[in-house]
Amino acid sequence: MKVAFIGAGSTVFAKTLIGDLISYPELAGNMTIALMDIDEHRLRTSELVAQKIATAAGANVRVEASRDRRAVLDGADYVFTMMQVGGYRPATVTDFEVPKEFGLRQTIGDTIGIGGIMRGLRTIPVVLDLCRDMEELCPEALLLQYVNPMAMLCWAVARASSVSTIGLCHSVQGTAGELERDLGLASGELEYVCAGINHLAFYLELSHAGRDVYPELRAKEDVPAWNRVRYEVLRRFSYFCTESSEHLAEYVPWFIKQARPELVEEFNVPLDEYPRRCEAQIAEWEELRDSLEGGVALTTTRSDEYGARIVHALETGEPFAFNGNVMNRGLIDNLPECCVEVPCVADEQGISPTPVGSLPAQLAALIQTNVSVQALTVEAVLTGERDHVYHAAMLDPHTGAELPLAEIYELVDRLLEAHGELVPTLR
Repeated sequence: MKVAFIGAGSTVFAKTLIGDLISYPELAGNMTIALMDIDEHRLRTSELVAQKIATAAGANVRVEASRDRRAVLDGADYVFTMMQVGGYRPATVTDFEVPKEFGLRQTIGDTIGIGGIMRGLRTIPVVLDLCRDMEELCPEALLLQYVNPMAMLCWAVARASSVSTIGLCHSVQGTAGELERDLGLASGELEYVCAGINHLAFYLELSHAGRDVYPELRAKEDVPAWNRVRYEVLRRFSYFCTESSEHLAEYVPWFIKQARPELVEEFNVPLDEYPRRCEAQIAEWEELRDSLEGGVALTTTRSDEYGARIVHALETGEPFAFNGNVMNRGLIDNLPECCVEVPCVADEQGISPTPVGSLPAQLAALIQTNVSVQALTVEAVLTGERDHVYHAAMLDPHTGAELPLAEIYELVDRLLEAHGELVPTLR
């Protein structure tokens, strides 16, 4: 079995996924891990990480590393993506600093919002180019897609490629663990049904030992300070969102307003959180590199990420239930064709999404505000129509709530010019 990692220079995350794969004896008995990144230094660090993990586990794993993407993809059975097109500098910094000149503030900027739109423009062409290579070199391989903006990327692949793909995130299981702590439950005891779109899905059912815990959650007064946005949305919309408060704050028009700075303080919204997070991740990578070069041994424990568990289920036939991002083909009745996040099962038959019927009307309406932005961004890339970038930005809930139309046009122009060749040519 050959597993390819594209963007493997994301060493800390690659370490997690590689460790997960090797933790299964059924997989580690005869596996090639092929790593690719455009950054030679990061690539070599990730190669060393993979080798040390395999050695510590005593696994029969071959590790390959190359900057040649085609060589890494050739003959792959599974392909993981984890790249950040344009990197932290200059691309992500630009996504934050230019809008700030217009008074438009963000927290994460990787899903929708003006930052998410620009990240989509940069990343969709790269992923589609990757898919063209896969169609030639490993047409039967499964693309396990971890890159944001998740929904836009999976949607574009579904429209423009024959590659089989599943979008994976950790917000559903991660938030379930947070809710268990809020409710005083042991880990793994909360049962749920969850559906929506990536980063804006909702727990339609939450129970413990057959008891509905939503009344307790809605009545909760000691809300964690870092999670006030989600609990406020719970109070007003009756359901709990999967993605974090810092993410959710910029998907909606109610929490980040330059004319109402007290809202940012009241709901504890961490403006410019993603740049700080990137700086911390760079420091973590440097610390890991230094420790490895110093000869430190490396071991891992299995994480709660879905990727390796899906590979294990597909290879062994042992079923694994998870929430995945797939196209809405009869899965959520009151959303259009788009990329949705729904319950899925992986086994020897492949990956089977589960239809969930209709969402509560207020949730479908809220989700649709984000779907429109995703649709227009994907359309802009696939058609080359510059106007659709303006349309996406104008219809974005947060951007539209803050800026007049003329300034949105000017902001888009500034960002497209600043990103230069990182974004596709638009007419």
